Amino acid sequence: MTTTTTTGARDAAPAARTDVLRATGVTMRFGGLTAVHDVDLSVDSGEIVGLIGPNGAGKTTFFNCLTGLYIPTEGQVAYKGKVLPHRSHLVTKAGIARTFQNIRLFSNMTVLENVLVGRHTRTKEGLLSALLRGPGFRKAERTSEERAMELLEFTGLAAKREHLARNLPYGEQRKLEIARALASEPGLLLLDEPTAGMTASETSATRDLVLAVREKGTAVLVIEHDMRFIFNLCDRVAVLVQGAKLVEGSPETVQADERVIAAYLGTPFEGEPGEAEAAEVREAERATAGGATGGTADGPAGGPATASDETPKGERS
Repeated sequence: MTTTTTTGARDAAPAARTDVLRATGVTMRFGGLTAVHDVDLSVDSGEIVGLIGPNGAGKTTFFNCLTGLYIPTEGQVAYKGKVLPHRSHLVTKAGIARTFQNIRLFSNMTVLENVLVGRHTRTKEGLLSALLRGPGFRKAERTSEERAMELLEFTGLAAKREHLARNLPYGEQRKLEIARALASEPGLLLLDEPTAGMTASETSATRDLVLAVREKGTAVLVIEHDMRFIFNLCDRVAVLVQGAKLVEGSPETVQADERVIAAYLGTPFEGEPGEAEAAEVREAERATAGGATGGTADGPAGGPATASDETPKGERS
């Protein structure tokens, strides 16, 4: 991995930070299979943390443990010092929101309606209030719609508020997922492969959007396979391999770690011939080829040597 890293975006992060997320000893087993093993991870306020690893490393399973979709076999997850309940809607209410690897929008609802769905944990009106549609309900409805429109302006989707979600281009559907997640007013946003399938320009726009989310005071934890995106965006990067945390540190540290390179590219063959050994092999091949023809310095059958009779020095036959 030879990705060039820029530090300007990361240097913009606030200096004073407090603990937002702390996962301790998280393990997730499915029968005899251990998908996540004893993973510790923290995210501070104003921080963007990346989570990378090969396919099948346990990244999404770990996300599911953080957000209450899975109950960890061992370990615990705390948000701002309080252990989270094992219910996804309560985790959202506590202050953690997420997007998914596969887009999960309400395709037959409008863009605005999709964002309003994300407000459900921040409204106090119940079924009776909704049926009666009294002053309190109408006020809450106006407040939610105003906040939803602010988020659509923030993500650049305000002009398409009445469009059906299924009619949006792919990149805008991803933006809409982020807007819906932000509607719950989280202190921590979890993004699962937000640039998957995007063009270069869409990826750049997503990076700018994530940085803007951080600037508004929301910490971010992101899974991504695009290494350029991760290393140019994140303050810290953690690497999962076979369900366990391999290394964690700055993007520069992680890029230079030989274990990370081996995890992505494979372990180099031990004892692989170097240049000296390769030269010996080439020399042996030339000697073998010369012996097989039975020729001499004068060329085959005593004739004069020609350019086609010789193997150029340094080339393999």
